[in-house]
Amino acid sequence: MQRHVILVDPYSEAVEYAHAFRKRGVEPVAVLSTPAPLKSYLHGWKPDSFSATHFHDGDFAKLARIIRGYDPIAVIPGNESAVRLVDSLIEELAPGTGNVPELSAARRDKWPMAQAVARAGIPHLRTFAAATEQEAANWLRETGLEGQALVLKPRCSGGTDGVHKVEAGEDWRLPFRQLLGSVNMFDLSNDSILLQEFASGTEFVVDTYSVNGELGLVAVVQYSKSTRGNRIGVYDAEDYLLPEDPLVGVLESYTRQVARAVGIRTGCTHTEIMMTDQGPRLIEIAARLDGGCGQQAARLATGDCQIDRAVRHHLDSVFVPGYEIVRPTRVAWLSAANSGTMRNAEVLDGVRELASFQKLGCRYPNGSRVPMTEDLFTTLGWVLLSAPDQDVVDQDTKRVREIEAKVVIDPLGP
Repeated sequence: MQRHVILVDPYSEAVEYAHAFRKRGVEPVAVLSTPAPLKSYLHGWKPDSFSATHFHDGDFAKLARIIRGYDPIAVIPGNESAVRLVDSLIEELAPGTGNVPELSAARRDKWPMAQAVARAGIPHLRTFAAATEQEAANWLRETGLEGQALVLKPRCSGGTDGVHKVEAGEDWRLPFRQLLGSVNMFDLSNDSILLQEFASGTEFVVDTYSVNGELGLVAVVQYSKSTRGNRIGVYDAEDYLLPEDPLVGVLESYTRQVARAVGIRTGCTHTEIMMTDQGPRLIEIAARLDGGCGQQAARLATGDCQIDRAVRHHLDSVFVPGYEIVRPTRVAWLSAANSGTMRNAEVLDGVRELASFQKLGCRYPNGSRVPMTEDLFTTLGWVLLSAPDQDVVDQDTKRVREIEAKVVIDPLGP
């Protein structure tokens, strides 16, 4: 009898779940949590990768009946947009086997997420969700954050979409007005805005895979980011930390606390943490796999990844507590300094000659319109580098930046 796995919102790299399960004889079925594919993810929607696709039109009982008919071995989220629906489907089909259902909102919405972390007594950044400027102003006054550096962002988006930094002394009202009522990358209206004290430090990602409440460390990554105007989410590079690095133990311990606070019991998490002078502080935790080229990079760096662990969990009942580094690996992100028309995309092919080159990701051909890079959604692309020698990776990174500087994007006319 054919076995099936249900993949909810398997956009972009989450499509690799389909390939990995199919190699083990399990047919992947896609479920989209929306009546049509999300516009911001159309480039990453690959319907031909699935044996069937179903859309959620708001009738949960109907969808649950369809999914039950497959008798799936698992229901897995491929994106933030899938988290709440996956929680509901698992609780309907196999009660008690998923993440804590009562904390579902804390795994998707950054406001209840912050509240859950605070209730657990975990060191955290002061955070508030405001639906009006007056609410925001009152909170800033009451917390003593008036005139201090802040971060404003949507409650239910991702990929640094809409994240704005307000410098100390600057007026937060303009970005607040820009965000309030706007539609984010998940086609959701930003009816209230998250305000958060700005955390200075180095940002890390802790990727995990949990089985029956046991959290296993998949990788710890250090981000390098830069700012462009008041946008602070411009990705530059990602590097993997050795498991014996003292920071890994600190970050792992903190992640375990956060995961418990938001009810993680099974599956992937992707946790962003700022290491400040006062210790680790949560930026956000997402109950899904690391996207972008994260799975490919993790396989090169550690010989393993979250997708591979999911397959072994559901088919072999395997749990892995930690990771190792098998070779130096880096993701070098490419940025567009301005919006306009791409004129010489072929120049990026120069990275293919680098000794540590593994893969180039850029979806903008010549003549296409390119947005100015302000966040992960508007990045120009990425270059995946990996080699036995860290010096080779470092030298090739410099060459990537030289090639990136040759990209010509003609500004659009008035």
